[in-house]
Amino acid sequence: MLWPDAGPNDRVHLVGGPEGNEAIALVPKHSGPGRAVCERHPHLADLPAFTVPEEFVRNVDRLETWLRHRLTVRTSGGTQQWERSTGVQVAGVLDDLYATDHPLGIVWERGVPSFHLWAPTAHRVRLHLFETSTSRRPRQVVEMTRGGMRPGGASPLPNDRGVFSVRGDAGWKLAYYLYEVEVYAPSKGDVVTNRVTDPYSVGLSCDGRRSQVLDLDDPALAPTGWDVLPKPRLDRFEDIVLYELHVRDFSALDPETPPHLRGTYLAFTLDSTPTRHLRRLAEAGVTHVHLLPIQDFATVDEDRSSWEFPVGLEGLPPDSEEQQARIHELRGRLGYNWGYDPQHFGVPEGSYSTAPDGPARIFEVRRMVQALARLGLRVVMDVVYNHTFKCGQSPRSILDRIVPGYYHRLDENGKVTTSTCCANTASENRMMERLIGDDLVRWATQYRIDGFRFDLMGHHMKRNVVAWRDRLRSLRLDADGIDGPRIYLYGEGWDFGEVVNGKRGENASQLRMAGTGVGTFNDRIRDAVRGGSPFSDRRAQGFGTGLYHAPAFDGKGEDEKERLRELSDRLRIALSGNLREFRFVDREGKHVVAGDVYLGGYAATPTESIQYVSAHDNETLFDKVLFSTPEDMPLEDRIRMHVLSLAIILLAQGIPFLHAGSELLRSKSFDADSYRSGDWFNQLDFTGDTHGFGRGLPPAKKNADRWDILRPLLSRADLVPTREQILNTRDQIETLLRIRKSTPLFRLPDLAQIQSATTFFDQGADPGWIAYSLATESSAAHWVLFHSHGSTRKLAHPSLVGRTLQLHPLLANGADRLLATEATFDPKRGAFRIPKWSAAVFVEAPGS
Repeated sequence: MLWPDAGPNDRVHLVGGPEGNEAIALVPKHSGPGRAVCERHPHLADLPAFTVPEEFVRNVDRLETWLRHRLTVRTSGGTQQWERSTGVQVAGVLDDLYATDHPLGIVWERGVPSFHLWAPTAHRVRLHLFETSTSRRPRQVVEMTRGGMRPGGASPLPNDRGVFSVRGDAGWKLAYYLYEVEVYAPSKGDVVTNRVTDPYSVGLSCDGRRSQVLDLDDPALAPTGWDVLPKPRLDRFEDIVLYELHVRDFSALDPETPPHLRGTYLAFTLDSTPTRHLRRLAEAGVTHVHLLPIQDFATVDEDRSSWEFPVGLEGLPPDSEEQQARIHELRGRLGYNWGYDPQHFGVPEGSYSTAPDGPARIFEVRRMVQALARLGLRVVMDVVYNHTFKCGQSPRSILDRIVPGYYHRLDENGKVTTSTCCANTASENRMMERLIGDDLVRWATQYRIDGFRFDLMGHHMKRNVVAWRDRLRSLRLDADGIDGPRIYLYGEGWDFGEVVNGKRGENASQLRMAGTGVGTFNDRIRDAVRGGSPFSDRRAQGFGTGLYHAPAFDGKGEDEKERLRELSDRLRIALSGNLREFRFVDREGKHVVAGDVYLGGYAATPTESIQYVSAHDNETLFDKVLFSTPEDMPLEDRIRMHVLSLAIILLAQGIPFLHAGSELLRSKSFDADSYRSGDWFNQLDFTGDTHGFGRGLPPAKKNADRWDILRPLLSRADLVPTREQILNTRDQIETLLRIRKSTPLFRLPDLAQIQSATTFFDQGADPGWIAYSLATESSAAHWVLFHSHGSTRKLAHPSLVGRTLQLHPLLANGADRLLATEATFDPKRGAFRIPKWSAAVFVEAPGS
């Protein structure tokens, strides 16, 4: 027992019991909380500690009774009057007494379901069974018993005492159900009765109002060929290229997709322009489609008849406020959200289904995964476990209405922490860790998911993520139908909030995940290429957006010159896999280790670094380029900057990550946070016929502070790319993908090989170059040049005199005709000649 407010002379008592008036004197523990507590909960290490009398702990029945009622700690200060009191956080005790591996959710044995709910503090649990999803009254109410019911008649274990179970009937299949949980809720200060869905739900009614009795192994829920679904080949994680895509964006505006299938899982099963585009990308080198959350989320009404769409937007001026105003009027009714507001972790989102009431969503997700595999693509799920949409006694709260105060991370005052902008979960608690692990395994085995991207992964503990990794990679084709060692994990390793700097334990942040094989997003390459950061002025320039050589927001002085040289060093590290132990010669001519450089390397292996310059968050890359570049710069040059920026990540060691549409110059009209901006601002047109730029000022809530800057840009028709420019950009990106796919040098597996293979050229006094060679004993040398300058320039190196080099054949015959005609090599001078804003790869000429 720990209490920060306890004084050295206070008499401290634990007060509780059925009537709430029994008091037990606590004994000060002067040695502190103890090693085990401190290791698991380091934020408690310095608090005054107290122990509960041994005779109370040994009386399990009494202890359990107390845990089901209100608990407080009070001091008497040497008198009989209570002077101070506080509530008690019991998650640690519940872990010690009740953490279990007992099956949870529905378990099927010979066609008969049994139901199991972990609810250790509940007074009573009953199962309400409904004939249909809309039945007003249950057809049956069944009492559930405490103590567990293990499959096959196995004897329950002591920690199973927190599990309530009931055996059902074969006739219950396809019925709907709720749990009625009678439990003490600290937020209410009383025992309440909650009717809630199952945290282990596998099926739902529309909008998740009720859970459904389903068996995921039922053949009726599997498309033809599901049991023998062949996955596209993946030899090594180094071969991965990720493509981030929102299910609705994919087809919502596609005229070839039938209206009733637009924005749905089944749109991926059609022969359409969007699916043909994915096939092209897969053939070029994309390996995985990363789907934004498809776990059941709370903020879209799954009944499509309730959706409304703004009309008359097409004729409005490109810099008008009216488009966003009309969309704002319909907020909550647009049928659109990114989905980072989870409600049921283990069930597919119903708004992407043609029939959200019942099991159709399960069948349709499986068909989508199957169709993507046939296109040559594996599937990554963007999973959100770090928070829930609601907590406490909210009708949309699930976990907290079953075991109040357990599943969420609490602050020192017992309030749920909200640094994620929602109710933070506490994966450091064992049954929360288990819930997530069980869910991941279910998605992998039942839906054949090939990878998981963890939203705000830094809010989980490192030990959690490692445990989940190990569970997934233990899956085997012969036993589980899944090749677990091919499941790739990555996430956002941002370090902030109550977990910052390991305050709640070693959290899964960028710097701490090195050596785990789990990837984290590399914001260092992102910011070095784009300029600034998502938290600075959007006009700040970087290597890919004209810093120093095309001054706009930033000037052309010595400070900007040095900044460009510094960013170039940072990019050398990133291009080498972002490895902390990589050694190179910096801009000052010093031999340095990447991990010692400010914002330098932090990964142990290249697959721990997700190399990206744009994602669903923040402005698209195209919008960022427009933001940062000079007013009089031609669109042609801005497009070249866009391609240069993407080339850096596509040719870097590590895992390239493409935001859907970045290969098509995608614009959201500068919307920095389009999570509920609807189809209008999130437009994605794979034909190239239309473009998202100039669709009005972006929604005021997240963007109004920049409207004065955006108005003159949005009004410019000369900044809208033509169809030819859009498709030419697509072709250039596909060429870069093909170079990566066909060249093992860009997919090296470890520090030793990358260090041995990579030789950077001195950038010289005039920055704007990153040039290096890649060569191994088994691979012919390649020379890679990134040129951030508005004119054609030359770069010579004495070691190249007499070499016969030529532009890579795929580039020489590629869509960038300026590069194809002007990128040359002079063997007499050992000099490359590279056009403006370009990325080039050279190889030895045949027969040289």
